[in-house]
Amino acid sequence: MTTPTLLRRKLPIGIQTFSEIIEEGYYYVDKSGIAVDLAQQGKYYFLSRPRRFGKSLFLDTLQELFAGNQALFTGLAAESRWDWSKQYPVIRISFGDGLLRSSAELDQRIREILQDNAQRLGAVCTHESIGGRFAQLIAQAHKSTGQRAVVLIDEYDKPILDNIDNSAVAIEMREGLKNLYSVLKGSDAHLKFVFMTGVSKFSKVSLFSGLNNLKDITLDERYSDICGYTDVDVDTVFAPELPGLDRELIRQWYNGYNWLGTPVYNPFGLLLLFDTRKFAPHWFETGTPTFLIKLLVQRQQFTPNLSRVVASETLLATFDVDNIPVEALMFQAGYLTIASERQIMGRLELTLKYPNLEVQAALNDSLLQSLTGAQNLPGPYISRLYDLLMARNFTGLKDLFHAFYASIANDWYRKNEMSGFEGYYVSIFYSYFAALGLDIRLEDPTNQGRIDMTVLFDAQVFLFEFKVVELNPAGAPLQQIKDMHYFDKYRSRGEPIHLIGVEFSKASRNIVGFEVETLSI
Repeated sequence: MTTPTLLRRKLPIGIQTFSEIIEEGYYYVDKSGIAVDLAQQGKYYFLSRPRRFGKSLFLDTLQELFAGNQALFTGLAAESRWDWSKQYPVIRISFGDGLLRSSAELDQRIREILQDNAQRLGAVCTHESIGGRFAQLIAQAHKSTGQRAVVLIDEYDKPILDNIDNSAVAIEMREGLKNLYSVLKGSDAHLKFVFMTGVSKFSKVSLFSGLNNLKDITLDERYSDICGYTDVDVDTVFAPELPGLDRELIRQWYNGYNWLGTPVYNPFGLLLLFDTRKFAPHWFETGTPTFLIKLLVQRQQFTPNLSRVVASETLLATFDVDNIPVEALMFQAGYLTIASERQIMGRLELTLKYPNLEVQAALNDSLLQSLTGAQNLPGPYISRLYDLLMARNFTGLKDLFHAFYASIANDWYRKNEMSGFEGYYVSIFYSYFAALGLDIRLEDPTNQGRIDMTVLFDAQVFLFEFKVVELNPAGAPLQQIKDMHYFDKYRSRGEPIHLIGVEFSKASRNIVGFEVETLSI
């Protein structure tokens, strides 16, 4: 008996138009039921998600829904749940295209967007000011159709984020957008539904000018999978693409983005995997986070802490041009996600982590380039590290790190004293292992204390303890591992355990001690 061949469809890579996906036979993960839920349960919504996560496609789905294009929803969840007898005028605003570098360019672009919407809806706007023209467009759309208007705003914050490294211009952009969005509050009588999306959540005080009824569903567990693909989606919708690929590796490499509900895959990265059949940082490579890397280095971020950040829900929602918490920026941009939550007397505390191996490896690769001051330096060392770990060549491992630290220019040490001398060295040490996408546990708890760093790789356990000789002359990090029996935690795995004590010297700016002892199974 032969197994039936699964029918493969076209991959919707970069396609944000709902009608094209449906009419041209692309794979489609049905989000129309969520769209109906939102439309039936509320009026004003805000959603923050990282770039290339399907926000624009969801807005286009909403547009077709409110426009009453029933044929596009045949067989989808919305088909039997929506009143197709009504068609609503839809005003679509998007700042996703191009770069705007001044308030004049922003104002010109807004006028063009409003004019395009007016022509499509048959409205005539005579007011000169941007706010007046937007309000007039909403009112006329309601009057001419007899139905309240729907306003869909995509990439609402992009003009600000494109200039975030120039605070003066970013503030100009913020004020220009505030002038536009403030119109929504006074147009309530003419509005049926408003949905805004973006990467970052700027404070309501700074941008939304009193639009207090805007419901933020970013961390609403019911909508955690409003964008992105779930494990179930991968196993069903994309089942024809799975043969020949390691299913567990797909999960480890691309899944894991979480907003207090069902975890999801980034659509862009997963679709490129199916297209190229190669595991690579597809999503990360579409936009190098230059500003983020620069900010992490400027603030001397201790890189091992990035995989175990603890922050309040309020902090993660705090973002403005002159107030950029690193945790909020990394979470909203998609480089960290929620690992766990804890409710403390009305306060929601969130522990963050890297969402998956793609982000962990690619981000730490980029961080190494900044920490060392050389773009071409980390690459060969990362490859060499992998080979040495596979060969259990600890002498080579010591020589590798010694050569690496010796190659860093003297000026770079003076610029990077993050968390003290030890912090800088350990950050580089850690980022090398993280750039390989390995399973790393930091300050790994045992009943006798905490292991500085545990690495699980290739059916082996590597336990690291770090010391700075000037700060602790009698450090003996290897002996500490043995005295504290840190290895007992991993004996039950039945795998070889390597105990590694690493000593740094501030005087020589390098590794001066590297002791290894392997415990037999």
